[in-house]
Amino acid sequence: MSKGLPKRSEDYSLWYNELVKRADLAENSAVRGCMVIKPYGYSIWEKMQAQLDHMFKETGHTNAYFPLFIPKSFLSKEASHVEGFAKECAVVTHYRLKNAEDGSGVIVDPEAKLEEELIVRPTSETVIWSTYKNWIQSYRDLPLLVNQWANVVRWEMRTRLFLRTTEFLWQEGHTAHATKEEAISETVQMMQVYAEFAESFMAMPVVRGRKSENERFAGAEDTYCIEAMMQDGKALQAGTSHFLGQNFAKAFDVKFATKSGGLDYVWGTSWGVSTRLMGALIMAHSDDNGLVLPPKLAPIQVVIVPIFKSEEELEKISIQAKEIAKSLKEKGISVKFDDRDTYKPGWKFAEYELKGIPLRIAIGPRDLENQTIELARRDTLSKETVDLKTSNLINKIEHLLEEIQENIYQKALKFKEEKTTEANSWTEFQEILDKNGGFVSAHWDGTSETEEKIKELTKATIRCIPLDQKEEAGACILTGNPSKGRVLFARAY
Repeated sequence: MSKGLPKRSEDYSLWYNELVKRADLAENSAVRGCMVIKPYGYSIWEKMQAQLDHMFKETGHTNAYFPLFIPKSFLSKEASHVEGFAKECAVVTHYRLKNAEDGSGVIVDPEAKLEEELIVRPTSETVIWSTYKNWIQSYRDLPLLVNQWANVVRWEMRTRLFLRTTEFLWQEGHTAHATKEEAISETVQMMQVYAEFAESFMAMPVVRGRKSENERFAGAEDTYCIEAMMQDGKALQAGTSHFLGQNFAKAFDVKFATKSGGLDYVWGTSWGVSTRLMGALIMAHSDDNGLVLPPKLAPIQVVIVPIFKSEEELEKISIQAKEIAKSLKEKGISVKFDDRDTYKPGWKFAEYELKGIPLRIAIGPRDLENQTIELARRDTLSKETVDLKTSNLINKIEHLLEEIQENIYQKALKFKEEKTTEANSWTEFQEILDKNGGFVSAHWDGTSETEEKIKELTKATIRCIPLDQKEEAGACILTGNPSKGRVLFARAY
């Protein structure tokens, strides 16, 4: 269980890796760089997926599915796109195996070479826009609002469970519009959807902003993003939404008949979040005892643990426990009654603490006599005895779950604010990064050269140009050249 879990303050990376494994979220697979998402981890992802899918559909989007394989020639059609992904692509060159003549096993059949190599999708803009050419002829076909849930492959040399793996799960939205204004509005809307999900469901405060040209998605004219702060002072990009302009429409000749009778290229967007959100959830809230899950995303919100010495005691406790569980389920609260007799209560307490269950109820023989139960909160590790004669337990649990959700958010918000610092000189900028970490709000002269130099010298990148950036005359922290406003720098995952 959590015994022996490394401390965050001593080795944050080791703490994270061990927690992912011990909490039964994921493990490394037999394929280097890939992961197995275990049932408990996948159940959290399913909760995320279900809520996001609902939010997408509320904004008018529908789901579809597109091929895993992309013809190599497709990636050549949009120059900046292929340049951005070329080094990460897995390539299929043959379509058949055969037994080796010397009996050593199977080999690639040299006679089965593909006429054109196929790319295992790193992202789907190209294959989707080649399809949209057949779907869009007139302004009546627009807007086209499509999302897909899928897996993608981006070849990675250094991997970490959930945060960076060769194969990962995600959703990618791809929309087509009649005007530039509509497409930009869609891009901003989906960034706001991601922000609402992060803050209201993940209990994770984020900064909304735009990426610098250097950090922009390959093939996009503008990228909007949400950036989150992890407990080790590093930033994490939690979601991106891209205004593609007419770049992919031109690359794949996707035109439409306008209302005025003309012919024009459509305007596009794409946007996505991935299982990286699982890593964000873990690193934003968890502690040295294990996971801390916000109730809205916890697969099990309440666990009931009986304390008994005999089957007769368990039988009596079970009657009350099952009544409580039934009432909670009727309120839409997920609950588990753990009546296993193969583990002691103390072991179960440690297990559920490690797995981040928001509320734990303990019931023993004395509780039955006194008509009480013990409630333990995961976020504060506090306990209280509830008198069932004077309290409405179900209402209390409902309110407690809301309180826990809000408390987790406020704790993360306070941390983010404490880790956001202004720097007004190069020396101050470096000192903040080295001593405090976090977001550093500083002036930048707007050039790619300066941005690259700062990255080279400090390993800090421009995480975003905040949407609420104020026009403020100042001098770039590195060059001293004029700046129009502050941007957020940070070292990041």
